[in-house]
Amino acid sequence: MMGPQKKVAGNPDDVPILMPGGNYIKVGKDSAQSIYLIFSPHSEEVGILARYLKIFENHRVNLFHIESRASTRMPNKYEFVVECCPDGDIEAAISDIKDLSDYFNIITRNYKDNKESVPWFPNRIRDLDRFANQILSYGAELDCDHPGFTDPVYRARRKYFADIAYNYKHGQPLPHVDYTKEEIDTWGQVFRQLTKLYPTHACKEHNHVFPLLVQNCGYREDNIPQLEDISNFLKDCTGFTLRPVAGLLSSRDFLAGLAFRVFHSTQYIRHSSRPLYTPEPDVCHEVLGHVPLFADPSFAQFSQEIGLASLGAPDDYIEKLATCFWFTVEYGLCRENGQLKAFGAGLLSSYGELKYALEDKAEVRPFEPAKTALQKYPITEYQPVYYVAESFEDAKDKMIKYASTIPRGFGVRYSAYTQSIDVLDSKPQIEGLITNINQEMQILMDALKKL
Repeated sequence: MMGPQKKVAGNPDDVPILMPGGNYIKVGKDSAQSIYLIFSPHSEEVGILARYLKIFENHRVNLFHIESRASTRMPNKYEFVVECCPDGDIEAAISDIKDLSDYFNIITRNYKDNKESVPWFPNRIRDLDRFANQILSYGAELDCDHPGFTDPVYRARRKYFADIAYNYKHGQPLPHVDYTKEEIDTWGQVFRQLTKLYPTHACKEHNHVFPLLVQNCGYREDNIPQLEDISNFLKDCTGFTLRPVAGLLSSRDFLAGLAFRVFHSTQYIRHSSRPLYTPEPDVCHEVLGHVPLFADPSFAQFSQEIGLASLGAPDDYIEKLATCFWFTVEYGLCRENGQLKAFGAGLLSSYGELKYALEDKAEVRPFEPAKTALQKYPITEYQPVYYVAESFEDAKDKMIKYASTIPRGFGVRYSAYTQSIDVLDSKPQIEGLITNINQEMQILMDALKKL
């Protein structure tokens, strides 16, 4: 669940960071301020480490941690990873280190302190644990205009949902929830109203998957499906999985999850006094709106491309990518046989806005990431404009092209085998990947010849 255009600072203490190469680095006492330098020396001369350490000493830069390891970028060479405090003359130290190195990079959460640094992002799927609880608001923290603000029973229930999500770690079974009769009744009202509109208003991909969710995941008006059942279904379809979240995440953290085909999902439900309205994403929004499309291969790939584009991107581009997400994954329209259909979860989980967007002649524009990314939008009322994708494949191709304009000195690639991100920032590394791809192409060509 993403918090639009909001940011959160700080990191949990004593949580390991997994950097490229697979080695763990212990976060320092003030991890939000730590700067990680990764560098590989020109040559493996005796005493090279002492020369590096002398540079830090000369510029009065304190080190929290240092390690050496085999380089994933420079074959048959090694690299150093140093966690340093941003004290002393860190800029001068960085300059001297670069002069001694074939490869150099900076990784830090507080990357604005140095123009050459890269904002930290997860490299492996278990790294999502690092920011899953860096939420912008906790589940029981309701605004005064929230329908459940004065309901102590509802607030206690919201805290229950937030607590079970807060304690979740990657690899554990997703928390099972025994929903109350009142919660199931609220779900039933939403389910009945929306399912009346889906055959005529939802895109064909949504309508294809929805009966499969009824059959396999317990989607029905008298039962709120469990995240564990849904996540297993999605994993079989496209590799997407769900992860419970205790509140709103920053745009950067939420989008990073998509890079691993992980969707952060709430489990609580809206207040019973207004079953067709919710001021924030709830389980109806997540499992009725989002989930069906994540089972579609083309849509899943499109969503992951937005996530991959966000990794290491500057803040202003995170805002633009979050806006593209808003007008596609949340409020997107598509064209089918000359008619407009909804694929955005914000529409597919809102009876009123779904009718408004498709029946009341709302303003629509073609989805063009560079233009869409600049559109302002409200988060508590119907959208003033909607964007139309010709197809998920077309939207994906446009997002890939747009991502190439993001100013970052490296590429990223998701490895489904290890559920990790390959940071592509050296020529030998990329040459190795090209060799592997050529081998795969040869296998495909040989198979084609036999047909």
